[in-house]
Amino acid sequence: MDHAMLHGVNLAGWLVLEPWVTPSLFASSGAFDEKGLEAALGHDRYVEVVAGHRSTFIGERDFRQIADRGYNAVRIPVPWTVFGKDGPMPGVDEGCIEYVDRAFTWAEAAGLQVLLVLAAMPGGDDDPEALSNVIAMGSTLRDPVIEVVARLAERYAERDCLIGIEPLDEPVAQRRRGLSVTPGVPMHMLRNFYRDCYEAVRDRAGDHPVVVFSCAGRPDMWNLFMAQSRYRNVWLDLHLYHYNDVVDASGPSGTRRLVERSSDAIARARRSRLPVVVGEWSSSLPVGAGTPTPEGLKAMERVYAAAQIQAFRDSSGWFFQTWKTENKLSAWDARVALSSFERGMFD
Repeated sequence: MDHAMLHGVNLAGWLVLEPWVTPSLFASSGAFDEKGLEAALGHDRYVEVVAGHRSTFIGERDFRQIADRGYNAVRIPVPWTVFGKDGPMPGVDEGCIEYVDRAFTWAEAAGLQVLLVLAAMPGGDDDPEALSNVIAMGSTLRDPVIEVVARLAERYAERDCLIGIEPLDEPVAQRRRGLSVTPGVPMHMLRNFYRDCYEAVRDRAGDHPVVVFSCAGRPDMWNLFMAQSRYRNVWLDLHLYHYNDVVDASGPSGTRRLVERSSDAIARARRSRLPVVVGEWSSSLPVGAGTPTPEGLKAMERVYAAAQIQAFRDSSGWFFQTWKTENKLSAWDARVALSSFERGMFD
């Protein structure tokens, strides 16, 4: 199906907690993730804290403000426990599906499109080995995770604002370097998991939802993957961050090199013959010894953001990371990083 080019924001840190988004939730516990927070607080208190956060951090007003700022879409990370005790593995955790329901209602009222992404996996989604164990053929967790993806697609298939479903947020693919192999998910395993997710979504929700697959940091490894005519509405997702790149971006030439790297990644991904979307990006720069004043840095970040948006015109759209942070981080919070962009400038 056809979509207008997407100019969106992630709602990171809402349904899947992120310490960098809301550090106050984690500060007193010493925890660095949700699992550690639950261990520190105890289950009952943890449930109370998370419920309070979800009910207040993002609301209908945010959706209206997002639309008013000129964005046309939101990307919403959800945990694999989104269905709670009614989910594929009953009793595993408290769910948050009612908040996803509200998000669709708010999005429709505001005229926003919605992309759902399964962003928290059992066993630790930041651990490539743990993720490999989850999605491997024969894993007892593989089918339940695919079932969550399928149920989300089925539940919202008839909502006009649904763009689609993304089964994995940011997997890391294995790389071969000489005689050694870097930690990561083997590509054949990732492709097989993606194919099974695709079939599950199509079986339960038909052709309407786009099925979005993370490139897993390997934009050049998807040539002809799902390019056959039997596969419909499949997109490839790139996350384009450059804050760890070895470039002195304190001057125009350094910033230009970073933008060229984004353009190159998009070009390589497009060889897959799939539409490409930039699921996450920020205006955070790798600044060298010539670090400017805070005001100067913000100005550089805004120039960099504008250049990135120009580079993304060769894609089907982008989602800034993220809409809001507790401390209004200048390069990561769209309310700050893109505040100088007037409505219509994204086009």
